[in-house]
Amino acid sequence: MSNLQTIIPEREANIGNFMVGRLLPFRSKRMVGPFAFIDHMGPVMMSEQENLDVPPHPHIGLSTLTYLFEGAIMHRDSLGTEVEIKPGAVNWMTAGKGVVHSERTPESLRNTKKSLHGLQIWVALPKHLETIDPSFYHINKEAIPTWSEHGITIKLIAGEVLGRKSPVPVHSNLYFLELKSTSRQKITLGNDLFGESGLYILDGAVYSEGNTYEPKQILIAKDSTLCEFEMAENSTVYIFGGDPFPEERHIHWNFVASEKDMIQKARDDWKAQRFPNVPGETEFVPLP
Repeated sequence: MSNLQTIIPEREANIGNFMVGRLLPFRSKRMVGPFAFIDHMGPVMMSEQENLDVPPHPHIGLSTLTYLFEGAIMHRDSLGTEVEIKPGAVNWMTAGKGVVHSERTPESLRNTKKSLHGLQIWVALPKHLETIDPSFYHINKEAIPTWSEHGITIKLIAGEVLGRKSPVPVHSNLYFLELKSTSRQKITLGNDLFGESGLYILDGAVYSEGNTYEPKQILIAKDSTLCEFEMAENSTVYIFGGDPFPEERHIHWNFVASEKDMIQKARDDWKAQRFPNVPGETEFVPLP
């Protein structure tokens, strides 16, 4: 019997001046564990005249995880944070009761040819933490646990699993792993995973139960404890998941909440510009 519950294709979505591949939410699977939203950014080559410019916009009820493969993004937020994220590092911003941030091409790259490629992820907060004070953490590439087993290089980008713990300060039981292969390898993680589990194929291929799965797909397991598959050589996959919440989460625009009235309040507050400002920024993304 197949352990695959759902196969989700990457769908094109527009986030202003940038096209992304939307992975979550999906109509038949809104969340995987606490993971509520995943965008695959790029890969895109930009000319000297092209830049990423996402003006200040608000979030509530979630943490954002930005993880780049190529390029750089300058993050500024209403906490006063100003940090450039580069490949392999993690930006972890917890919105809680409300935060505003912008994402732009750094000044040092704005008049050059550049590439951008990475993942933008939203992790919903547990109900009792939905309205905590916002916070921001930047975790350098060197601090991410990385090790090799049987020809596979593994990074634990966030969470706690496989006997290791990432320094990213998550708020619920979850895991976000990167696996890279140099040769065809069988992967058996079932005894170590928990909750709901998804697998995203970035490069290469995955073989499972006689089928071949290629990039731009998420595979959702029916039972994470049965997670076994083979990776083709020179493949990169991401395994993510964790314990789901007992309550449904509502997602509207940039807001995630367990109660619809929290989202309506956030809409009203953004429309009336009652959210905090990003220092040095005057633009903002209007309420859709």
